[in-house]
Amino acid sequence: MTRRILRTRAFAALLFFIATAFSPLALALPTIERFTTANGVRVDFVASREQPLIDVVVSFDAGSARDPEGKEGLASLTRQLLDTSTRVHDEQGLSDAFADLAVSLSGSVDEDRATVAWRNLSEAQVRDAAADLVAEVLTQPIFSPAIFIRERANAKAALKDALTRPEVLSERTFTANVYRDHPYGKLPTLESLDRITREDLIAFHRAYYTRAAAHVAIVGDLDRAQAEQLADRITAKLPAGEPPKPLPPVAPTQAHDERIAHPAQQAHLRLGLAVMTRDDPDYFPLLVGNHVLGGGGFGSRLVDEIREKRGYAYSVASVLEPRRQAGPFVIALQTRGKQAEEAMALARETLERFREQGPTAEELRRAQDNIAQGFGLRLDSNRKLIGYVSMMGYYGLPLDWLERYPEAVRAVSTQQVQDAFARRIDPARLVTVRVGGDGDR
Repeated sequence: MTRRILRTRAFAALLFFIATAFSPLALALPTIERFTTANGVRVDFVASREQPLIDVVVSFDAGSARDPEGKEGLASLTRQLLDTSTRVHDEQGLSDAFADLAVSLSGSVDEDRATVAWRNLSEAQVRDAAADLVAEVLTQPIFSPAIFIRERANAKAALKDALTRPEVLSERTFTANVYRDHPYGKLPTLESLDRITREDLIAFHRAYYTRAAAHVAIVGDLDRAQAEQLADRITAKLPAGEPPKPLPPVAPTQAHDERIAHPAQQAHLRLGLAVMTRDDPDYFPLLVGNHVLGGGGFGSRLVDEIREKRGYAYSVASVLEPRRQAGPFVIALQTRGKQAEEAMALARETLERFREQGPTAEELRRAQDNIAQGFGLRLDSNRKLIGYVSMMGYYGLPLDWLERYPEAVRAVSTQQVQDAFARRIDPARLVTVRVGGDGDR
């Protein structure tokens, strides 16, 4: 799907990248202003005058969790075709119109939301023209029959190819077994893509691309009054709509072990369960603990035990992915097929030991330093900042969340980490998946 920007699951890699000695005190934290437009759309805004640019992200409660039963993949196809043609512009005309304004439209779809994002110059004429063009995309897509047939075929071809890869099979198998009948467990198949019609896209857009399901984040060279005007201009013609029904809570994960044969020499291993929400009361103890366990790259427990001491894997990591409802905690690694069972057992043993004992004082200090001292690098550009502003506003996190982040990390104790892992990550409920390794004989 060429127009999608897929969300990354490499949260551990991100934390490792930012783990440098950069003092957050040297960076002035942004002031986030939160307001609601006259037509009821929630907005989070940060004035940033350093460059004559504006970044905008419009989010909708239109993620894959909203896919109808039997038509998994609909949310993704809807977002993919949203900016391909409108009642005013055909595909080439729309591309040219954005190019004339030097605007590059992008976006993404994950389980919780679909986004439309762009950057433009802050000059009033360009700002207004870009807003009008995006509003046209949001409110007047035609989902061209020819483009729909083409892109659905492309989606099927991409999925067919992906299903030959062991890393994709391991991720899908893990997700299906962790979430079972929950909306987060909905995964597109060749059959579900075949069932999707152009009329389904039109109906999905009508239901979920509404003011009631929208949030706007703005960062850039404009003041509050101009931000209000911009948000109104983008969203005024969206239908009012009704707030989508809340997603159900995730049922406790049930232990499951699955092995899938594959001729690859490398075995792809995963073990984990559903754990963390965006507003989780254990957010920071779990975050810091995961950094010690396997989210902090070199020096983390899993890397030390599995890679450094035994040489079972070149890379191994643990990842926490917070969502509106409980997102997954997963340990993932690749290893030779002959040693897959030993590597899996060692990963489980390392997790259980960490759960029982928690981090040492030195491990905790290093993790806190890495996360807190690297925090400034996560906010050192408008492109990075807009992602956090959009996430905070969409999930309704407190306005001081960014400000409190380093302090909250520093405040975590070894006992809090051990307690959170003991309560939230139950080894008796782990889903374990192995795909491949059959070629290592």
